[in-house]
Amino acid sequence: MYNPTDLKKGTVIQIDGQPYRVTEYSQKVVGRGGSIVNVKVKNLVTGAVLPKTYKGQEKIEMAEVTNQTAQYLYNDDTDVFFMNPTTFEQFQLSISDAEDVPKFMKEGDEVQLQFFNERVINVELPISVNLTVEYAEDVVKGDTTSSVQKDARMETGIVVKVPAFIKNGEILKIDTRDGSYVERAKE
Repeated sequence: MYNPTDLKKGTVIQIDGQPYRVTEYSQKVVGRGGSIVNVKVKNLVTGAVLPKTYKGQEKIEMAEVTNQTAQYLYNDDTDVFFMNPTTFEQFQLSISDAEDVPKFMKEGDEVQLQFFNERVINVELPISVNLTVEYAEDVVKGDTTSSVQKDARMETGIVVKVPAFIKNGEILKIDTRDGSYVERAKE
């Protein structure tokens, strides 16, 4: 059990049987040694953000959220499938809960799955991934300034704005948080 003053940013707690992560924390000390703790918490299942206030010596329940490395297998129109590479146990998550996985991950790539009560609740992608350019238009002669951007379709199907000098077959580093071009991948 946590005390209100233990709730620092990033702490995972349980409210009404749901896991929440503390996203903001502030403490106000009142007379005679008491304090009020105001936090904002994000539901790890639904994504909803709630403000909560705790006083004095209230007890807050810890949430047992675990991480596990898994391999992205494939997706169909409704679900995304993963496998534990050690035990070969398979997991699935609805495509609405893991919509970024097919955009950025190739079959066989590793991701981190978050579990709560032995159920997958979230997929954590790496901050950046290396993807091969499947198609990018050629540069128009004279249009080679560094600020010119063009669309490039990556091997996973996602379209990314890239500098004009990028060609088909190049491997690029793509930021999974916003889908933006970072740089050419280092070999």
